[in-house]
Amino acid sequence: MTSIAERVHHILQAVPPHVTVVAAAKGARLEDLNQALEAGIQVVGQNHIREAREMRGHITLPVQCHFIGRLRPHSVRATTLRLFDMVQSVDSLELAERIEAVCAADNRTMPVLIEVNSGREPQKAGVFPEDVEALMRTLGGLRHVRVMGLMTMGPSCSAAEEYRPYFAETRQLFEHLHALSLPGVTMQHLSMGMSGSYEVAIEEGATMVRLGTVLFGPR
Repeated sequence: MTSIAERVHHILQAVPPHVTVVAAAKGARLEDLNQALEAGIQVVGQNHIREAREMRGHITLPVQCHFIGRLRPHSVRATTLRLFDMVQSVDSLELAERIEAVCAADNRTMPVLIEVNSGREPQKAGVFPEDVEALMRTLGGLRHVRVMGLMTMGPSCSAAEEYRPYFAETRQLFEHLHALSLPGVTMQHLSMGMSGSYEVAIEEGATMVRLGTVLFGPR
């Protein structure tokens, strides 16, 4: 059985140098997370505020922490946002405006990605692809929220190849928005793909992949 360090080394060697590996740490033990950081992981993704707070309190190695789960506007407080270097899952104007208000009072700016509901599933979070441009134009006017790209999960698929059309559409949307050069928007990051789909996501243009199981095993 391979160690976490060996898995991290394998992944970091396999992905292109322009792709950032975000270690999706939901349910991971702190000792396992430390091993991943020691092996070269520089960005950790957290789905839960409590786990992010625990990580920040016990890990001393340099690390960026991204929020990658669903964030409710009423949960956004200064003490919450101080845990994170980026919120990858902004899916509404209400959430963005709440982040704006909290960051303005805290005298900071929060980088964010807009979460795209590429499967157009009404029960899931995210903005439908056809609605992303209008939201992004509005968010570009916020002073303490900096839109830096897109994130998508895609619907649950049984095979990696089935994710391709959703990743391809999100990449096309990313390129369209990049070409617009919208004020207040910097299209740098395209976060797509998880443990079962990251190779396809990279082929379709992902610059960030969110990996949990392939690094930490089942949790």
